Amino acid sequence: MKVVIAAAGTAGHINPGIAIANKIMKEDKNSKVIFIGTERGLENDLVPRAGYELKTINAYGLSKKISIENLKKMYLTWKGFKEAKEIISKFKPDIVIGTGGYICGATITAAHKLDIPTMIHESNSFPGRAVKMLAKNTDVILVSFKDAIQRIKKAKKIVCTGTPVKIKRREYGNNEKNNILMGLKLSGDMPIVLVSGGSQGAQKINEAIIDIIKNKMNKNYQIMWATGPKQYDVIKEELEKNNININNIKDVKIVPYIYNMEEAMNVADVIVGRSGAMTVTEISNIGKPSILVPLPNVSHNHQFYNAKVLENIHAAKIIVNEDLTGERLDKNIEEIIQDKTKMYEMGKNARKVATEEAGDKIYEEIKKLLK
Repeated sequence: MKVVIAAAGTAGHINPGIAIANKIMKEDKNSKVIFIGTERGLENDLVPRAGYELKTINAYGLSKKISIENLKKMYLTWKGFKEAKEIISKFKPDIVIGTGGYICGATITAAHKLDIPTMIHESNSFPGRAVKMLAKNTDVILVSFKDAIQRIKKAKKIVCTGTPVKIKRREYGNNEKNNILMGLKLSGDMPIVLVSGGSQGAQKINEAIIDIIKNKMNKNYQIMWATGPKQYDVIKEELEKNNININNIKDVKIVPYIYNMEEAMNVADVIVGRSGAMTVTEISNIGKPSILVPLPNVSHNHQFYNAKVLENIHAAKIIVNEDLTGERLDKNIEEIIQDKTKMYEMGKNARKVATEEAGDKIYEEIKKLLK
């Protein structure tokens, strides 16, 4: 099988593409997979690191406003379509797969013009503009959440597969869990709240946690906090101003980044974070109650709609970014941890939208399309 995968921009678009590529290679070791991206996004790091060749084209997200800058982007994107068509013509793939974002426009359109089977995977609950525009000319649209189906019109075929993620649900024995907690310098005596704003951290969430620590609000729970590498030193200095040593805070573990996130999520009792598609998928697969703070100012406010998937089934609480404070976050945490039955039910509800076999489902759809 020869496959082209279009993935660009953020890890939320690129990682599902890499997961699909890995699944294809696992099932058919004779397959050949290349990626099409841009010269600007994280694909330039993540794709080669995963062992795949990356071809780059011109592609931009377009604004509805008429401006010289937007006209320039339109011209470069049209040029990108021709570049994508040339790459695809030379490689001669059996299928072209897009994983959301503006890169899909040029690549999926080029494949359609060349009569090559096409597929798009949309991770977010609220599909992006590119997916909506390409739907009627794409052979199969795969979505992560059922909520997305009603928001895509004129599609030939839509299948809810979920998003493939690395993090899985684990059942740890007492000794195994205690060893993990010892490594984190935490205990099993009080509930653990995992706080992470993604790989880069989230400043607004970090500010709220600083407030909780300064005012010693976490009397009934422990905090396991990944600040994001770029924000760690700033937070360290801020805490030092209040005579707080970042490495020696009672019931708090602070690190720039959590490398063993699967362990951390599985031993946590409550998860606090943004609501990117990957995060929401991981939380639902593991089955944990969560407090979600959607990132504002993103296209179609899609993080809010991702969070609503869990809130609507009583698995999560949403705090709007501008309303987030340490006091409000602490109140929401306390409401969950003080009611053990509620905490259990929220985690159980999250599992209702779990899609742990997403990779298998996606591969089955690829095989069906190629028949």
